[in-house]
Amino acid sequence: MAAPEYVPVKPIDDVRAYESPPRRPDSWLSNRPGDLADGQPKGRSLGWPGPDQGYALVLAKRLTDRLRRKDGEHLDDVIEGAVAIALKRASLVGRAPVIHDVTIAFTIWGFLDKDPPDDLVQLRRRAFAELSVPLHYGEQRRLVESVPDEVLLRQPTEVAEAYRRDWRGQIDIRSLGLSA
Repeated sequence: MAAPEYVPVKPIDDVRAYESPPRRPDSWLSNRPGDLADGQPKGRSLGWPGPDQGYALVLAKRLTDRLRRKDGEHLDDVIEGAVAIALKRASLVGRAPVIHDVTIAFTIWGFLDKDPPDDLVQLRRRAFAELSVPLHYGEQRRLVESVPDEVLLRQPTEVAEAYRRDWRGQIDIRSLGLSA
């Protein structure tokens, strides 16, 4: 095993020091069969890829004690929807999810509000219904697309203020296929 040169050794030991691998003069090319020539495809129902996305689920579960759910709202569905929204926010800026991504997702839909408006509760009951079931991927994508990019790119305090002023301004209700 290679060791730094300052490590004492016996004179009879055959010792190697670290060496860098040989330099490759040519740049790397994407020429394997599974490589995507034009990068990650984008479009409807393809999601929002990004690094370390599973961490958003860990972050969301840390906030479960702060969530304010009403009758008929299941925790798994709420987390599933919020994580999907948080992952879109993280991928828009090209990084792994952080706690603010998840907090913003919960804030937009009023899950951190002690007394959310009744019409929002009715809407989110239907929008988040059964999102934790894999068969409802289409509904999950519609939920994510209902939050415009410009809303997701705001700071958490700006999102909270906008929610208090008018929660409807942060959601494109028509894209959900539901009415408020």
